[in-house]
Amino acid sequence: MKPRITIKTIAKELGVSISTVSKALKDSYEISQETKDRIKAYADYYNYRPNNLALQLRNQKTKVIGIILPQIVHHFFSTVIKGVEQEASSRGYSTMVCFSNDEEKKEVETISLLTNGSVDGLLVSMAKETLENQHFQHFKKLIEDEVPLVLFDRTHEAIECDKVIVDDLSAGYKATQHLLDQNCKNIAIITTPKHVTVGLHRERGYEKALVEAGIKIDRKLIIEIDEKQDIYLQILALFNQKIDAVFAVNEIYAAIAIRVAKEKKMKIPDDISIVGFTDGLISEYSSPSITTVAQHGFTMGKQAAEMLIDRIENDKQEKQIQTKVISSNLKIRESSRFLKN
Repeated sequence: MKPRITIKTIAKELGVSISTVSKALKDSYEISQETKDRIKAYADYYNYRPNNLALQLRNQKTKVIGIILPQIVHHFFSTVIKGVEQEASSRGYSTMVCFSNDEEKKEVETISLLTNGSVDGLLVSMAKETLENQHFQHFKKLIEDEVPLVLFDRTHEAIECDKVIVDDLSAGYKATQHLLDQNCKNIAIITTPKHVTVGLHRERGYEKALVEAGIKIDRKLIIEIDEKQDIYLQILALFNQKIDAVFAVNEIYAAIAIRVAKEKKMKIPDDISIVGFTDGLISEYSSPSITTVAQHGFTMGKQAAEMLIDRIENDKQEKQIQTKVISSNLKIRESSRFLKN
């Protein structure tokens, strides 16, 4: 008796991607006839049959989409949910929101729970632990099983699916350029570990702005926060350096930086300017209020839901994978100086 095979098996044996196998079995125009013939012959020989879960999801619609978020505390994610719910509701869908708590195991379990027939597709912002471990098999399995999937905000290029992201590099560049325009020279950045791609891209934007300004990058002014340790103490240590500005990649880090600056008797923005990320309530109502990069979470959620529902409703039509990039803008408040033209 021949062993049962999956799309993944076919891809591995023939040295092609899972996406290529899936498209070939659907007779996609994107795949050459020679490759399609080779893949179909192999599939026929081993009596390949599509996964029953995928068939169930395609044939028995629930009119519900699942959303998996890393954390509940971020204002940004609450605005994303609003955007998702508005778009979903307008198209006759309900939403089911779950949280991974930034844990890989919890993310895997939640995906398994939701894809037992509870939802028609998934919107996911990846857990930090998943990105750190580089374990993406649960996402690749969804794609293999043809479960509609859209990743947003925290994504990874190794996962071949639709994505909605912020132009984080450009955002980091804008924030740093604003500080440079105030004649700041010793600009520090409070960022995330390298495996968290959003922080990494914002850091690259920071570095790009400094290089263009002819300022040498000082690694002592780049602090990667380990959230398993005391965040306040890590930011406090940064202020032992000579700095006149801080760019923080989220508003919590920015708020802590303002607290430390006050404790050091530094005047904001006269002695030090601070720019954060995410235009939430913390940024708006801090004292001083925080200049910040607005991510437009509502727009991200709306577009992510639109992409997912389009996938769900047009699953029999071949559709190229898309990545939508949302631009950001700077909201200047009291923590940095207003500039005269």
